Amino acid sequence: MTQSPIPVTLLTGFLGAGKTTLLNHLLAEAGERIVVIENEFGPVSIDSELLIRERDELVEMTNGCLCCTIRGDLSRHLHSLHQRRRDGELAFTRLVIETTGLADPTPIAQTFFSDDTLAEAYALDGVLAVVDAVHGEQQLDEHLVARKQAGFADRLLISKTDLVDEASLERLGARLAAINSQAEQHRLVQGHIASALAFGVRGFHLDENLLRPATGERNLNFRPAATRSFADDIAALHLTHDGPLDLQRISAFMNRLVEQHAEQLLRYKGVLAIAGEPRRLVFQGVHRITGFDYGREWQNDETPRSDIVLIGQQLPADAIRAEFAACIANA
Repeated sequence: MTQSPIPVTLLTGFLGAGKTTLLNHLLAEAGERIVVIENEFGPVSIDSELLIRERDELVEMTNGCLCCTIRGDLSRHLHSLHQRRRDGELAFTRLVIETTGLADPTPIAQTFFSDDTLAEAYALDGVLAVVDAVHGEQQLDEHLVARKQAGFADRLLISKTDLVDEASLERLGARLAAINSQAEQHRLVQGHIASALAFGVRGFHLDENLLRPATGERNLNFRPAATRSFADDIAALHLTHDGPLDLQRISAFMNRLVEQHAEQLLRYKGVLAIAGEPRRLVFQGVHRITGFDYGREWQNDETPRSDIVLIGQQLPADAIRAEFAACIANA
């Protein structure tokens, strides 16, 4: 009997941001059996009152969830969990990976795409990044990994919001939006979050909802600042065109983009209107790993429009915009 892929949530955030507090709230309200992997060095950091007994590398918690701390190869542990589930030894419906505060989430996410067995066994649902409202700006200033965590996220969860004033929250929100225009922002108090915001994100699914507006209007608790007073090395670049693109030109553009800037690109995604093709061409990628698929047809009341969002480090924006402009059909 074929089993459905296990949805995976990657929980990131810099040291002290409040990842474990948030995770404990989620697990306390969990209505399903979840396996938690703590991908870090050191002891299990899930609150001790949740732990009831150990079994091999797994720790069972009072709510029926399971936790294990990974000090070795993540891929090997994922294969082991998959095998034990397939053999009927373990029953679980969701996987959450909590990373160390100093971890770049990119290679962890790539694990699920670079191995065919893991790609079939698991479905990466979304990346959540917890950002400390008190220390977040300083951490973004001083630590590249903090900027990478923000840039790679599908949802940015701002913690400790009760400890700072509104102006500070507005400033942090504006900076995060410039780094990652695609991530919804949500303010947390005492680490509380509804499971509906943490799960079912579909951040890595190729469908018509792949892109969100790039202007911040869907950030539920965020109003864009009037001016930008920061210059981060990681930022979102939005390319758009109303009208069809030439398939060969845009294909060559994407190939060059990945070939030349793969290591700089954290996440990239797009919905393309292709000349002579009634369907949307949808894609997204992480570094060199890219997926393309055709989506639904453009409707009669829609103007075929291409939108690409690149989130990366020190991308040559002007050169990329010029190359994209050359992809317009009949240009």
